[in-house]
Amino acid sequence: MKPTELIWFNGEFVKWEDATVHVLTHGLHYGTGVFEGVRCYETEIGPAIFRHDDHIARLEKSAELYYMPIPYSHEEIRTATKELIARNGLRSCYIRPLVFRGYGTMGLFPLEAPVDVCIAVWEWGAYLGDEGKQAGIRAKVSSWRRISGDSLIPHAKASGQYLNSILAKIESHKSGYEEAILLDDHGHVCEGSGENIFVVRDGVIYTPAHSGGILDGINRKSVMQIARDLGFTVEERAIARAELYLADEVFLTGTAAELVPVREIDDHRVGDGRPGDITCAVQKLFDDALFGRAEQYREWLDPVEIPARIS
Repeated sequence: MKPTELIWFNGEFVKWEDATVHVLTHGLHYGTGVFEGVRCYETEIGPAIFRHDDHIARLEKSAELYYMPIPYSHEEIRTATKELIARNGLRSCYIRPLVFRGYGTMGLFPLEAPVDVCIAVWEWGAYLGDEGKQAGIRAKVSSWRRISGDSLIPHAKASGQYLNSILAKIESHKSGYEEAILLDDHGHVCEGSGENIFVVRDGVIYTPAHSGGILDGINRKSVMQIARDLGFTVEERAIARAELYLADEVFLTGTAAELVPVREIDDHRVGDGRPGDITCAVQKLFDDALFGRAEQYREWLDPVEIPARIS
């Protein structure tokens, strides 16, 4: 990770190295936090944050689901993020807003602990590598199942819940794969460790429905709209594990990963082992949307003004 100069922390811009918390912070012990992954791109209209309002709205909903009232408004978070990018002189970056229970109480009852908010930005390339975006990655179906909605809230992007994904990610890495695919508690395909998943069969794009315990991915929604705009049929339904091996194409979407083809799953080649035509078509228009080259999706971009010099 390449540090930047400043982090926004509870309403103030502080030096990167000074953005620290007490060791008895509640979220550190119990995972009581929610977060977002957002990206700012250097676009044809200048630096712009992709679907910024949607990400903040999901952050607010995740916090509400875990009874953490955010002490800043939607617009305050939006403005702070854009100013933070400008103050750090970045034109493209990854953005990590985090809302968490801070220092002040210990024990499982969290409501007396303060709610802290921070935003960090830094330069971060493709999560699964530039080569993976072009040639596709190898994935493994994890032995770990995706957390059930009967136990936690899969639709919330909550810090502690990601231990589930971390176990799957480590397992896939130790087995020599780039990514993990998790099944839900019924044995249906759910998602990657940090991405939503799409399966293409006979020209139709399938993706797991919300009832399957997936995170409501913002890039997922974007890609579904783009695919339909291109004339493809997109269906949300339960997907059997075997369909991964029978698929013509498989790809993953996420803010960190963007859109990544999957060329192999559990040592079964997907299609002919190369990114398929549908995946490439959707990926191209999606990239055009991210970088401001697709005018019909410009409304998804939140421009960031970078002054020539900030005192």
